[in-house]
Amino acid sequence: MESSSKGLLTQVTQFWNLLDDLAETNPESYEKFIQQQLKEGKQLCATPEPQLCLQTRILKPKEKVLFINLCQWKRIPAPQSTTHPVPLSVGRPEDMSETSDVYTVIDVAYNPDVLQAAEKDQVKKDQLIRMTMKCIEEQFQFTLSYSYSITKFRIKGSIQRMKQNLMGMQADPTDLREKMRKELTPEQISRTVSNSDHFQLLLPKGEVSSKTRCLIEEISSTEIQVEMKEPAYELKIVADQNEKPLEIEIKVELPGINSVSLCDLSVSEDDLLIEVSEKYRLHLNLPESVDTEMTTARFIKEKTTLIVTMPLV
Repeated sequence: MESSSKGLLTQVTQFWNLLDDLAETNPESYEKFIQQQLKEGKQLCATPEPQLCLQTRILKPKEKVLFINLCQWKRIPAPQSTTHPVPLSVGRPEDMSETSDVYTVIDVAYNPDVLQAAEKDQVKKDQLIRMTMKCIEEQFQFTLSYSYSITKFRIKGSIQRMKQNLMGMQADPTDLREKMRKELTPEQISRTVSNSDHFQLLLPKGEVSSKTRCLIEEISSTEIQVEMKEPAYELKIVADQNEKPLEIEIKVELPGINSVSLCDLSVSEDDLLIEVSEKYRLHLNLPESVDTEMTTARFIKEKTTLIVTMPLV
């Protein structure tokens, strides 16, 4: 232990000597290095902040309402480019209850740049949400409904609970101290300081604990994102003999689908959403308000056609 401490002290002394030399010989690089370390230190101390909350459903293993808190967190690195995987951190599912209603909450954090880009583009936002759901399904072996709504509130549950859930996955202080004890060679320190374009203080590969390694995952938009086609459809308003509108009928063609159980149908008073996992998605704003309780749907297997009948209010 004593020899290890002396070795570490020697390397730290060498490191500071290199910094002193850099300050004298290349002040600009020295300034860039210090600013980079301050920036990374600030990011390390950052906490996750709520951005928006989604409501959907867990279908399997047990049907339940699910709220997904999408949070921005500076600790999560931004993707290197649009073709690189997207880093994220997923908290553990937590069951909660209000009166007799039981629901599940999952917190998911991205780099702020990722969420800000999604806010500016509805297509990107929808893709990000679907990638998030796919990641949750794969990590927890859930089957989710891909019909979702964005709630009026930014977070389900308290901010303190969300922060504890996400930040609790960090390594313990003892783990961090152990990592700091790992020896860096003078060559590694020299490369760190001499490279003026890219300063990083990194531990050697393999020296990071598994607990920390699992904090941030990466999802690839090319691997997870599946393009869902809009199916052909026909919408008509059925009227009585006096031409008074009675109901809206929508016929949707779903080639390759042989069972109504594969279709996820969601109807509100003024819109309709039909989804077939990883194949089709149809979202329509309805021309008239409909009675959701009296809405019916039937599937004609021979024609692979779904017919939805919605009486008007």
